[in-house]
Amino acid sequence: MALRLQTSLLDEARRVAESEGVALNQLINVAVAEKLSALRTEEYFRERAARANIAKAKGILRRTGRRKPPLAGDEK
Repeated sequence: MALRLQTSLLDEARRVAESEGVALNQLINVAVAEKLSALRTEEYFRERAARANIAKAKGILRRTGRRKPPLAGDEK
């Protein structure tokens, strides 16, 4: 698969790959994998937020810790 990058971007990618001691191909694969992971994570949290029940969550938070003294270290 041919990949066309701007000259300045390709030069910088080569410098980073060399400084990291990896092949340019490996650097590009890792960079693409990291970007895809970030996008999927963003999508996951967006979907979770859409299903959220704010009133229920606030109710849970109001009950948290009732009738229970703080544990050692909680004050820090």
